[in-house]
Amino acid sequence: MTSNGTEPVLAFEGVRKSFGETAALRSVDLDVYAGEVFGLLGPNGAGKTTLIRIGLDILRPDEGEVRLFGERLRRETLDRVSYLPEERGLYKKTKVLDALTYFGRLKGLSRRRARDAAKHWLDQVGLLHVARRNTDTLSKGMSQKVQIAGALLTEPDLCVLDEPFSGLDPINVDLVKRLIRERRSAGKATILSTHMMNQVEELCDRVALIHAGRRVLYGPLDEVRRQHSHPMVRVRVEGQLPELPMVTAVVHEDGWVQLRLRDGADSGEVLRALVTAGVHVTHFEEVLATMEEIFLSRVRESSP
Repeated sequence: MTSNGTEPVLAFEGVRKSFGETAALRSVDLDVYAGEVFGLLGPNGAGKTTLIRIGLDILRPDEGEVRLFGERLRRETLDRVSYLPEERGLYKKTKVLDALTYFGRLKGLSRRRARDAAKHWLDQVGLLHVARRNTDTLSKGMSQKVQIAGALLTEPDLCVLDEPFSGLDPINVDLVKRLIRERRSAGKATILSTHMMNQVEELCDRVALIHAGRRVLYGPLDEVRRQHSHPMVRVRVEGQLPELPMVTAVVHEDGWVQLRLRDGADSGEVLRALVTAGVHVTHFEEVLATMEEIFLSRVRESSP
């Protein structure tokens, strides 16, 4: 539980899984909470998909425990979850509306409710006009959006999206980001598994990085970026910089000044020193490592 006593929507405790001699997961612990977008990151073959499938009772762990909505996995709780796998697929020669209605029926909706929900979500992704078309006539981007509509059809309390932006143009990437943010606003949990680190920075509240079956990074996104960044700030000033004892290097570039701080220095110290010296500061920001830089660094450091 969190410090305020909130029960996780999905919790993994000491989860291990091997396939023959290959260890896919090595005692992984992590929690996902309602109302957050949780980034599940890792290189190909790291164990992310295995972890997701264990969380959805598609695979069983060799050791450890999984709790969904505070209890052991069972059909009733799994009906509150949806999954968009990376390996896409729609039934061929099936009408789009019929395929989505079928998905809704699998989650316990009546035929009428499933059909209404299918129409609603096709409208949400801008594809109501293809409802009567066969799925095999759709473009890759359309097919992707239909499957996203299928994942969101029952407005699940937990939705797992594996590479949801694959094959989408910028307009539809923006659409999917909006739908994910709307889920957060509605208090629903979303697990986002993607290699697009810029989307992670835009969307995720907390992240976990899995590598070689181990959890090698975990926590709130901002804290993770601060923890793995060199202390640095970027400023625009009018006038000359004063002597700043907490600064170890100064780089001037296109009107910006980048200040490398000594270890343990606080960015607030720099701002106070500039103001005290009478320097007019027009812009001041901390420079944090990008998630891509952190991803590459941690994977290299933790490689066997």
